[in-house]
Amino acid sequence: MSKRSAVMVFCFFLSMVLVACGGLRYAKVAPGAKEFHPTTIGILPVDVGTYGEARDVVDKIVTDILVKKGWFSNVISPEHIKNQMVSDKDLSRIVIDYLTKLAKLDFSDPDLSRTLGERYAIEAFLLVNVNFWDYTMEGKDKVAKVDFAMKLVNARSGTIMWEARHHEVRDYWLIKPDLADVAEDVANMMINNMPH
Repeated sequence: MSKRSAVMVFCFFLSMVLVACGGLRYAKVAPGAKEFHPTTIGILPVDVGTYGEARDVVDKIVTDILVKKGWFSNVISPEHIKNQMVSDKDLSRIVIDYLTKLAKLDFSDPDLSRTLGERYAIEAFLLVNVNFWDYTMEGKDKVAKVDFAMKLVNARSGTIMWEARHHEVRDYWLIKPDLADVAEDVANMMINNMPH
């Protein structure tokens, strides 16, 4: 093989690796998602799991990104939804029942979903889970790692129109990258790929 051929083969494989690394780690789109164009969306309070320090940070990041996109005439923030849940115990029960069924039974209840849509005047809602938010070691490298999962739900039918998972890892030596900056990149990448 000539030197030029070897360079061309190397460039081809390098470009294929870069293309393969350019998308989300996981994404699933429901049939009909291309025809689903909600004008209003709500973001349910982010499930941060054991990463409590991520709670308000991720709520704000996701809300700000969706507002900046301009895809929706109204974006209901997790803070607004939480405030409504505090003042309306029936609404709080509906949100908790919906999330419990989804987590334990993997069932997006259409009746509860429809009620949420009506109560918040939204056509869709977004669920965000923080799967990882920490500084850790990968081999001998110190890294900052953030991992999210998201689900876009049609409020009227309860259908999960899109779900995805993605993470970013940043190496560092002395100065730790800000996890909020890493999170913003993860959320941007995911939302850019979300049907709207």
